[in-house]
Amino acid sequence: MVMGKSILVTGGTGSFGKAFVKTVVSRFPNIERLVIFSRDELKQFEMSQMFSMEEFPFIRYFIGDVRDGDRVKRAMEGIDTVVHAAALKQVPAAEYNPFEAIKTNIMGAQNVIEACFDVGVSRVVALSTDKAAAPINLYGATKLCSDKLFTAANNVKGHRDIKLSVVRYGNVMGSRGSVIPFFLERRKTGVLPITDPTMTRFNISLQEGVDMVLWALENAQGGELFVPKIPSYRITDVAEAIGPECEKPIVGIRPGEKIHEEMITASDSYNTVDLGKYFAILPMAGDISKRDYCASNSCKAVQPGFAYNSGTNPDFLTVEQLRELIRQHVDPDFQV
Repeated sequence: MVMGKSILVTGGTGSFGKAFVKTVVSRFPNIERLVIFSRDELKQFEMSQMFSMEEFPFIRYFIGDVRDGDRVKRAMEGIDTVVHAAALKQVPAAEYNPFEAIKTNIMGAQNVIEACFDVGVSRVVALSTDKAAAPINLYGATKLCSDKLFTAANNVKGHRDIKLSVVRYGNVMGSRGSVIPFFLERRKTGVLPITDPTMTRFNISLQEGVDMVLWALENAQGGELFVPKIPSYRITDVAEAIGPECEKPIVGIRPGEKIHEEMITASDSYNTVDLGKYFAILPMAGDISKRDYCASNSCKAVQPGFAYNSGTNPDFLTVEQLRELIRQHVDPDFQV
């Protein structure tokens, strides 16, 4: 799919960006150009030690911010595939600095879309989050806006040969700021703070997220919001998996936090189809109908009222499964 193509990744020095670049350089050695676009020069320098331009001459490091539309457009010259991963995603920081999140997550998303239109990009996949479904915090609300911008952009593309879609998935195991690295560090103190004993979350590995983006680039018709079928975990099971001997005080949920996460709400069900490995939420406005989409993609509509919630998900990880996943994806030397 991307063989011989030119790809740009916004937020390319983040956890996803590094995993995406690692996958692309290993699977598609004949790629023409791979641009890592981000605003942090130190992270770019550090990433260039992992993926040097001497070893990978098609890689370029481009400093810039998605808030700067002119810079985004310049970075996309000659690019035909864009993966948009740049975002301000820390929930407490977004609550305290709301307009900063708006400028990056919403206005930055529109800058990316307009640059893609202007330079002739053909495929775009934007990363979303489970917090964008029925959002209760500012981060989730900005990402919902971003999702709508990308899916609706297909309605105004005119004669351009471009397809824009979104992928939405849950908490990435081992990503910066997530609970597993936090608990691994706090285990040294003998105390693992539990926000709420009934709390659940979806779980996906970085590689599964990368594979989903590559799948979307290959299969999206434009306008879909893809959701993977992934397991959930209980926060108490994560604590037990990491520190069974630790104290586990209940400290209460943080501002803007949910007990359970949703990726598809009951209201979304009327526009949602089951593709097998993934769900797709089709746009409310546009030319895609469920009947035509399923006829061409061998899928079926979900039942009205269907919701995909981490608390009611039938697939939950056990303590032992969590320990094995931690060894696979976070810390290979992890022992209890």
